[in-house]
Amino acid sequence: METDVTLRHLPLLISLLLLSGTCSAAKQDVDPELKQRLIAALAQNEGFGDRFDAEVWLLDMSSRLARVMPDEHQRLELLRHLHLEASRAGLPSELVLAVIQVESNFDRFAISSAGAQGLMQVMPFWLKELGRPDDNLFNVQTNLRFGCTILRYYLDMEKGNRTRALARYNGSLGSFRYPNLVYAALRSKWFR
Repeated sequence: METDVTLRHLPLLISLLLLSGTCSAAKQDVDPELKQRLIAALAQNEGFGDRFDAEVWLLDMSSRLARVMPDEHQRLELLRHLHLEASRAGLPSELVLAVIQVESNFDRFAISSAGAQGLMQVMPFWLKELGRPDDNLFNVQTNLRFGCTILRYYLDMEKGNRTRALARYNGSLGSFRYPNLVYAALRSKWFR
């Protein structure tokens, strides 16, 4: 089911990715390698490998998210898309949950003072840069695709150093404040 939804919303995902950008994108210098990764990400589609693992993970994470997101259907849809995008990008799903908690507290319509949008607070200049000005970064799938791709890029850039990658994602390289907030959320709520 999530495959059909993701394919149907691929244009929206691409648009959202283009509109967003991480909080660090206050300056709009576009990294050509990151741009290519976003383009490639928009063409990919993967999901859970095992149904049992999927059900266990979804039930566990859904119960943890229930307080912030009371609607069970919305919660499960978000978690399915999140797991898909995190897996596609080679990220731990729980890390992505922690980033979202810190970035938007699961408000898909969040807008930062810098203009970053959605769950993972992606900068909207990406939509124009990728030629997708009609895409919507408030679309969950699009926002997750962009955000996970950007975070993966920063992890690769920092050779796996999560602290530096998280600081880059937030636009605060050199400061530990943001990475520490993400680690605290990861330890207190999204641990496995």
